[in-house]
Amino acid sequence: MIRALIIDDEAHARENLRAVIHKYCPQLTIIGEADSVNKGVSAIQESLPDIIFLDIQLQDGTGFDILSQVDYGKSKVIFTTGYTDFAIKAFKFSALDYILKPVDPAEVTAAVERANSKVGNNENLKLQCNAFMANT
Repeated sequence: MIRALIIDDEAHARENLRAVIHKYCPQLTIIGEADSVNKGVSAIQESLPDIIFLDIQLQDGTGFDILSQVDYGKSKVIFTTGYTDFAIKAFKFSALDYILKPVDPAEVTAAVERANSKVGNNENLKLQCNAFMANT
């Protein structure tokens, strides 16, 4: 089981991402959500997620502010954002992927599959995500 955390200040964006994950990668477990820099920092420190789905622009700062305050070394960071301007900076923070909103299910499943190969060997998750990719 891969544990994921969603950090985004827009409730509808969190809801949309959650729905995509539940539908296409149900073996991924969402262990929490946060909508601000402070809550994001606390959530990462408390839950130690395998994957962090992270928005760039939050109301009280940026996703980069969060990453600057925590040790996220074992977590794989997948940026989910409406901004194209920050991709290079995101990869300097060791981002696994950079997905533009609204999130595309194929992009989410591909990113989760890459994360899965780096986090562990959960064959059920790979099969579930591959099943979606075969149907597109």
